[in-house]
Amino acid sequence: MMGAAALDLSPGAGVVLDEVEWLVERQEPHLGRGHLVRADGERQRASFRFLANHPRCRPSLHTAAEGANRGRQPASWSDVRPEKRPLMEQRFAHLMEVNCGFRSGDPFRPEPGEPHPEYDPDRTTLTKRRAAKAAELSALRPEEAKLLLGVAHVGVRTLERWERRRRKYGMVGCADHRWLRASGGHPSISEEVREAIFAVRAETQHHRSRVSARTREIMIRRYVRETFENEDGDESAKIEVPSYHTLLRVWKEWFGPGGARQKYERSAELPTKSGHVLVTRPGQVVALDTTILPVMVRENVFGDPVTAHLTLALDVYTHSICAFRLTLVSDSSVDVAMVLRDVMLPLPMREEWGEDMEWPYPGLPAAMVSEFAGYEVAGLPFFTPETVTSDHGSVYRNHHLVDVQEAMGCRILPARVLRPQDKSAVERVFGSIRSLVFEKLPGYTGVDVSDRGADPEGDAVLTMAEMEHFIATWVVKVWQNRRLGEFAPSWDPGRDHSPNTLFAASFAQEGFVLDIPAPETYYRFLPEHHVKRIHRRGVKVKGLWYDAALLHQPDMNSARGGRYKQHWVIHREPRDRRVVYFQDPDTHEWHELRWTGLPPEGEMPAFGDARVEELLTRVREAGLKPRSDSELVPKLLEMLGAVDPVAKWPSQLTKSQRTQHAREITQAQAAAGDRPQQLPKSNQPPRLAALGAPGAEPPWRERAREATESLDAHRRRRRETAKPAQQPSVPAPLGSSRRGRNLFVIADDDDGSDKPGPQPTEET
Repeated sequence: MMGAAALDLSPGAGVVLDEVEWLVERQEPHLGRGHLVRADGERQRASFRFLANHPRCRPSLHTAAEGANRGRQPASWSDVRPEKRPLMEQRFAHLMEVNCGFRSGDPFRPEPGEPHPEYDPDRTTLTKRRAAKAAELSALRPEEAKLLLGVAHVGVRTLERWERRRRKYGMVGCADHRWLRASGGHPSISEEVREAIFAVRAETQHHRSRVSARTREIMIRRYVRETFENEDGDESAKIEVPSYHTLLRVWKEWFGPGGARQKYERSAELPTKSGHVLVTRPGQVVALDTTILPVMVRENVFGDPVTAHLTLALDVYTHSICAFRLTLVSDSSVDVAMVLRDVMLPLPMREEWGEDMEWPYPGLPAAMVSEFAGYEVAGLPFFTPETVTSDHGSVYRNHHLVDVQEAMGCRILPARVLRPQDKSAVERVFGSIRSLVFEKLPGYTGVDVSDRGADPEGDAVLTMAEMEHFIATWVVKVWQNRRLGEFAPSWDPGRDHSPNTLFAASFAQEGFVLDIPAPETYYRFLPEHHVKRIHRRGVKVKGLWYDAALLHQPDMNSARGGRYKQHWVIHREPRDRRVVYFQDPDTHEWHELRWTGLPPEGEMPAFGDARVEELLTRVREAGLKPRSDSELVPKLLEMLGAVDPVAKWPSQLTKSQRTQHAREITQAQAAAGDRPQQLPKSNQPPRLAALGAPGAEPPWRERAREATESLDAHRRRRRETAKPAQQPSVPAPLGSSRRGRNLFVIADDDDGSDKPGPQPTEET
């Protein structure tokens, strides 16, 4: 019956059986059972043997002797203050000497002279040893005993009490209970004040802006006065509210110091929609993110130092940088869509890359991949992503990018608001690239403005093309072969792994699907426009008219159904608005629809969406109503700089205008490289000498010449349209060449192309 006695089955004692509390109503010792009653009045009989052997039966803390510690965790050695620990250890040493004769408690580690005769367990009893220890400690002066043991007098009863507590709690049982006294709480916090504190907490955390502790105190007192006290000012009905310091101490104990910002406090209360995603294979989750490139680069047109944006696509399982893209000023949904397209395409080899950067993965020969791709493939994984995760930036929430991801057949998993751990992998990669590469390049801008150097713009020497080539080389050659460290897989944590080795190991685990998308995927990744019918002028897309002979075939009717029933789908290239793309419903071939304002001979400089919006705004503000888009050409060419002298372009244009020109040219080059009829941009050799190569024409001169030639062709075409067909052509008016050059500039001696007539020889 030791178990029943330990359970304290006396009448009035409490027992918890299967997490239900029962009260012992009476005992029947002659039958070996007791009667239990529950709070709702239900009664039950149970034998002492059943209660003693039941695995889920324990005494209730409401009635047991240990109920004084209810709501409090057991004390441990670390709870004792450091200045009290030597006293506790001294008490423990004396108890060990009483028990076994050795202060350490171990006979194999005796101190000099141990065991002493009066504490030898082979010659004395426990009672005699306790009496000897009490006599030894009583011989000390009260000041010494208090300094040594924490008490002025130690008797046999004190030693017995220490021993009982030591057997129950260990060494911490030797500590004085006053050292570990339970906190008295805050008796001044009544139920009304407690309700007021929680009401103010909910108000200031979820609704109001951040306020000080003094303001919270005023709000608590106001809540108590308005909710619980009488309005007639009766003194007997007033509730006493503690002082400011008490409320501050209670607030910190209940809710913490409260150093978090309001938006983080509110976000912590947001419900979690889904649990943790376990990534087990390449391509399961691809993280997208964009950051400002921490290195100043020079744009490829005027050579001005500019800030670029770096967009990365990271495979979360292998930590492979599957694709990246550099953009001027800021990226758009088309740029991110092309990054996703690059994830699915093999990376072509470049002329400067050696054999060590070719396709290295065993199980899939490089010759087979090259045969399917049509070119030599570099050592970078490619696959169709299953899930794409990103933050809540406007470029990633764009409807166009969502449509692209749905067309790819992948799921969209946006990161939770204010939860950076959802895409921590790509954030860590940005930090690693910063410390491994960007910090060592000239023009590094630092982490923020405070860490920026004196003149990072002047230190910039790399162009956009050089930086793109440098990052691509570093990713394939260094990052893909770099040791992952703490990102090693769970199935082999002790081995060294790199992104390439993890991708190669996935061949044996999951296999590999050699699925290279068709080049026509480029058109499907462009924004869609639905046109109800084809007009005589063609189709109108974002303010401009586009036309081709294909649109005017007889019986051209759309057979599409659904939401856009009987509508035609036109795909727009936001980076180059000179053409749009139309898919033939019969042959499913893609065709270009030219802008009706383009001259039939020659090409006009490329322009994007931003330039078209500016053009239409100027025309609308000027009150012009053009009958055709060909009347918009002079205004557009004026914006492109055709009316300015070519020699004065860099000096007359402002920094923002030069950056806009450079962005349009860079976007047009990127669009041309992404089109399927050409090789991808990454296969083209880097333009390492675009600005400083001897004999090379600067890109801004080429753009200015294109604009001037387009304006001349447009004026010639209008003159030919206005005059009769039999009238001979009139030469260009005098002075029209001032548009192209400055008359006050003396030509160089070695340049005789602008001098009329025969050139002088050495004999003359």
